[in-house]
Amino acid sequence: MESFPGAASGAAGYREKIVVGVNGQAGDEALVRRAVKMLAAAQGGELHVVHVRTSTAGTGPSGKDLELSRNLAKEFGGVFHAVGGEEVAATLLEFASSVDAGQIILGKPRRRSMFQARPGTVASVVANAGTIDVHLIGKEPGPAGAARPKRPRLGRRREAAAFAMAVGLPPLLQFVLEFLPHDQLSTDMLVHLTGVVGVGLLGGVWPAVLAAVLAGLIVNYFSVRPVGSLSVIDPENVLALLVFVLVAVAVSMVVDRSAKLSKEARIARTEASILGELSRRAVAEGNSIPAFLDQVREHFQVSGAALWAREEPGPGRDGGWVLREFSGSSRPGAVSEADSVEQMDADRILTLTGKELNRDERRLLAAFGAHLLAILQREELSVSQRENLRLAEGNKMRTSILRAVSHDLRTPLAGIKLASATLRDRTITLGGEEQDELLATVESGADRLDGLVSNLLDMSRITADAVSPLIRPVYWGQVVGVALRGIASDRVRVLLPGNMPPVDADPGMLERVIANLVENALKYAPDSDVTIAGTVGGAGSARIGDVPASELTVVDHGLGIPAEEVLSMFRPFQRADDTTAGTGIGLGLAVAKGFTEAMGGVLLAEPTPGGGLTMVVRLPLSTGALPEAGTGKP
Repeated sequence: MESFPGAASGAAGYREKIVVGVNGQAGDEALVRRAVKMLAAAQGGELHVVHVRTSTAGTGPSGKDLELSRNLAKEFGGVFHAVGGEEVAATLLEFASSVDAGQIILGKPRRRSMFQARPGTVASVVANAGTIDVHLIGKEPGPAGAARPKRPRLGRRREAAAFAMAVGLPPLLQFVLEFLPHDQLSTDMLVHLTGVVGVGLLGGVWPAVLAAVLAGLIVNYFSVRPVGSLSVIDPENVLALLVFVLVAVAVSMVVDRSAKLSKEARIARTEASILGELSRRAVAEGNSIPAFLDQVREHFQVSGAALWAREEPGPGRDGGWVLREFSGSSRPGAVSEADSVEQMDADRILTLTGKELNRDERRLLAAFGAHLLAILQREELSVSQRENLRLAEGNKMRTSILRAVSHDLRTPLAGIKLASATLRDRTITLGGEEQDELLATVESGADRLDGLVSNLLDMSRITADAVSPLIRPVYWGQVVGVALRGIASDRVRVLLPGNMPPVDADPGMLERVIANLVENALKYAPDSDVTIAGTVGGAGSARIGDVPASELTVVDHGLGIPAEEVLSMFRPFQRADDTTAGTGIGLGLAVAKGFTEAMGGVLLAEPTPGGGLTMVVRLPLSTGALPEAGTGKP
C-alpha cells in the first residue's frame, strides 16, 4: 500500500472518516475491506463508499460489483454513495471535503501509456488532495478477458494530434509520391484523399477540412500544370480539385457525426444505468419521497432538493407553491429563480438548489422527476387502496352487525316481551313460582342483551382503534374473582398460585377478557369442567419478546378445534358449526384478543392434552413503575 500524507490530523476527539473510491470493477471489495481494517485500528469512525458516475465512461461499471460494494458498506455500518460528475477526481475530492474526510482509499492505476500526456484520476486526486491522506491499494486481478474502459472517441488530445497530422501528413505523402513512378493526377488525389480520411477518423471535421485544403494546395502546386504554381489552366483540373475538397469534407463530417452519436449513446447508456438502479432500489427498498430526494441531491451534488405542490387560494391559504418534502441543510422558504426547476405535472415541481445544471444534467433531472412522479402516484394508490380496504372492512362489519341485530338480539327481546306481557295480563292468574320464573326470564334476557350490546360496542372500538387502556399493576387473583361474579356455574375451578406477581394491564379490560374466555369455554364444552390456572414467566416460554411475562390459562376438555381453524376463530362473528342459534354473535374471542393486544399482551389458542382447547393470556410482568400522566393511577 502506498500512502501520500497531507497535513497531520488527529486532534483529541476526532472521529476518523474514510472515503473509498470504487469504479464498479473487480477488486473494489478489497478496497472496502482495507478501509474497514483501518477504521478498526482507529477504534471506529465513518466509512463512505463512493462511486462517481460520468457520461464519458466507455464501458459501464459492473452492476454486480457495485451491488457487492453497496452490501459491504451496509454490512460494516458504512454508507454507499452514487454521485454524478464529469471529472472523477474533482468530484471525489469535493465529496471527501463535504464530509470532512481525513483519508481517501483508491485502487492502484494500471501502468500509464508512454503516449498518455494527461494525468489519470488517481494522479489528479493525489496532486490535489491537500490535507487529505491518499492511500493506493493494489486491486485483485479481475477475470481473464475482462473489458477495460474504452477511451472517448473525441477529445482535446485527439483533436490536437489530428491537427498536427493534418499539417504534417500532406507534405509527407507528397514527398513519398515524388519517388513513385506515376503520371496520373488521379493517383496523387487518391493518395491525399486517403490521408484526409485518416485525419477525419482521428480528429473529426475541422482537422480534416484543414488537411483537405492543404492537400488540395499541394496537389495543385506539385501535380497540376503549370507545376510550381498555384494557378490552374485546365478547367477539368479545377473541377477535380473542387471534388477532391468536397469529398474530403463530406467524409470528415460523416466521421464527426458518428463520433457525436457515439457520445450521445454513451450518455444515454449512463442515464439508463442510473434510472435502472433507481428502479431497482425503489422495488427492493420501497423508496420513500425523502429518501429519493436524498438520492437526487447526492447524485447532482447540490445543497438542496425539494418537492413543491401547487395550492389553490382559500380561507387561511395564500395559494401558490407549497413545500411538501425537502432534503438539505436548510428548509427553503420559496421557489427561487436561482433554482433548477423540473415541472413534473401541472401541480408539482422538483427543484435543486446550489448548482447550475448543463443540458445533459437537465435531461437527467427530467428523468428523475418522472421517477419521482411515479413514486408519488404509487403512494397515492397505496393510500387509496388502504382507504378502500378500510371502507370494505367497515361495510363488512356493519353488515355483520345488522345480521346479528336482526337475529341474535331478537331472541332475548322476544323472551323479555313475552314474559312481561304475561305478567301484565290481568286475565291470567299466576302463582308465585310462575311469576318468579317469568321474572327470571326477563332478567336472563336482559343480561344476554347487555352482554351482546357490550361486545358490539367493544368490537366497534377495537376496529376503530379507539381503545385506550389504563395500564397499572394488576394481580391475577383479584381480576379473576371479579370476572367470575356474573358467571353462575359450578364447573369453573380456579387454580392460581398464591405468589403470582402483578402484571401490567387495564383491570376492566382484563376482566372482560377472562369473562369472555370462560363463557366461551362453558358454551363449547358443556360436559367439561373449566380450569383457570396461572404460571409465572422468566427464562421459560412465558415471554413477550425479551420481556418476562406471566400467563393465565383457561382450559376445557371439550371437542377442541382443528388446527387450520385456530386463526379464523378470533375473527368477529365467527361461531362453531355445532353452536345453536341465539347463543351469541361470535364476538367474545375477537373482543378478548383485541383487548389483550391493546394491553401489550398475547392471546393464544392451544390444544388441551387429551382433547379440548386451552386459551392462554400472556401479559408482561409489572415493573412497578408509575404510568405516564393521563393514563390513570396505579
